[in-house]
Amino acid sequence: MYVLDFKDTKSTQFSYKSIKIYVFLYSNLFTMKYDIIVIGSGPGGYIAAVRASQLGKKVAIIEKYSTLGGTCLNVGCIPSKALLDSSHHYYDAVHHFEEHGISVEKPSFDFGKMVDRKAKVVETTTGGIKYLMDKNKVDVFEGLGSFVDKTHVNIAKNDGTSEVIEGTNIIIATGSKPSTLPFIKLDKERVITSTEALELKEVPKHLLVIGGGVIGLELGSVYKRLGADVTVIEYAPKITPTMDADISKELQKVLKKQGIKFAVSHGVTSVERKGDEITVKATNKKDEEVEFIGDYCLVAVGRKAYTQGLGLEKIGVEVNERGQVAVNDHLQTNINNVYAIGDVIKGVMLAHKAEEEGVVVAEYIAGEKPHIDYNLIPGIVYTWPEVAAVGKTEDELKTTGVNYKVGKFSMRALGRSRASGDLDGFVKVLADKNTDEILGVHMVGARVADLIMEAAVAMEYRASAEDLARICHGHPTYSEAVKEAAKAAWDGMPLNA
Repeated sequence: MYVLDFKDTKSTQFSYKSIKIYVFLYSNLFTMKYDIIVIGSGPGGYIAAVRASQLGKKVAIIEKYSTLGGTCLNVGCIPSKALLDSSHHYYDAVHHFEEHGISVEKPSFDFGKMVDRKAKVVETTTGGIKYLMDKNKVDVFEGLGSFVDKTHVNIAKNDGTSEVIEGTNIIIATGSKPSTLPFIKLDKERVITSTEALELKEVPKHLLVIGGGVIGLELGSVYKRLGADVTVIEYAPKITPTMDADISKELQKVLKKQGIKFAVSHGVTSVERKGDEITVKATNKKDEEVEFIGDYCLVAVGRKAYTQGLGLEKIGVEVNERGQVAVNDHLQTNINNVYAIGDVIKGVMLAHKAEEEGVVVAEYIAGEKPHIDYNLIPGIVYTWPEVAAVGKTEDELKTTGVNYKVGKFSMRALGRSRASGDLDGFVKVLADKNTDEILGVHMVGARVADLIMEAAVAMEYRASAEDLARICHGHPTYSEAVKEAAKAAWDGMPLNA
């Protein structure tokens, strides 16, 4: 909204007050109006925009960067998987081609080309989001969106201009940023986050990774495969601390076999840089100080909700003690026409969780009755072997006093695993001891990132372990491990073990 300010209002035909009213009405007449405005174009935001448009809503999406797709597509899921795949091919050439009877000269790699390929994958993927916006007639605004009031959003553009648009409903989908520890200074050169780890110009000699979660293990795997020494320093007594204990133990064993070093139960106390050398000091469980020295330090201690510059305080949107936007079961904030989804609210920070929430909000605004089962959102680690899980862990079932039973089956017992040489890992099925309903499924092995969805579908329909065990699975496939683990949970008698 624009207001004229005349120094000498007496010399004008209208009073100053009249001019203000006139300009207010004039500017509002030409303000773009939408049914839904989405702030943020990550997986949650762009999916919300697409679904809302499919349901007949007039939609705008605001993105402060020049490319759409948010963290996931630009500096997260997609580029990290591109580097994981490239490094996996190289690692196989070095370590496994010979056993398959494939002889090549000593393999080498061009790290610059790997990074260039990653950039092309990102460019293609983000370009695909622009195509979806055009196809679904979603108006895209580039700039920083902030609330003027509960129905108007100001867009501060990179050229210094601004524009205000109006929305009946507004969805906050601004995602998250990497967290750090208060005593760590991120210089983004040698002491880095995942964003910088995806843009390095060289392979580290010794990469120190603070945090044994998904991000640290995936990026640590990339550089280990390419020849770096990698040491993972984790505060908790196990890596992937939120996952099932058996999974964490198996993954650490396999990654250790690949050459990654682990220091669990180590609390980092300081990170110092001198030239190209990084020293990390930590205290172990015996309260002894331990030093780790490397040339790069990746700080991968999680992510935090990003609401900077949104102007939530202008309209009174409530946030919790962690800075996350507070929402109800419909993902509605305390301001009834303002919603929030994805990493900016509570819950696991996963792209597919944000996507589902985007669909839920779009459908709810359109008058439908969507639902989301947070217990059935799969968690995945894209190391090799991969890790995937859905539902309850064994520790959670113990804590809540559920009477359960366990079925496990080793990937090593599968003909498909022996044929491919991917022998590490297992499938673990947790079922209710009384009803046989599947409560959780946890996997380590080849392609389990895709395989986990068999378990998720079964659990969505509240299948029993017997149900899953009685389904005919193709042979030879990795999926047979799911059938066998389900049978082990059901009657304790897998057929191939």
